[in-house]
Amino acid sequence: QVQLVESGGGLVQAGGSLRLSCAASGRSISSYVMGWFRQAPGKEREFVARITWDGGSTSYADSVKGRFTISRDNAKNTVYLQMNSLKPENAGDYYCAAATLSSRGSYEYAYWGRGTQVTVSS
Repeated sequence: QVQLVESGGGLVQAGGSLRLSCAASGRSISSYVMGWFRQAPGKEREFVARITWDGGSTSYADSVKGRFTISRDNAKNTVYLQMNSLKPENAGDYYCAAATLSSRGSYEYAYWGRGTQVTVSS
């Protein structure tokens, strides 16, 4: 079992920055692909960013490319999401998740945090 706890959310003006953290416990995250997801009110949860086990490869939603950066520190069992040039449409609850690679080659997110809220004022 992996327990994930997000932090770092808050209120920021458009154009500002926030750094989200996801602290894991129970098991090392070094064997998991880690991802960040966002859910806006009344909408489905959507993918934001993903980072591979050793941090060697990252993926981003098109809407955040060039503004958001995902990173991880396996020694600290923590994953980060640096968000710059924030826009009102980036607001929502941000969730951290841990995934394994299935036999079909897809990522299966088995563990989720409870989220941290990001509000961006215009």
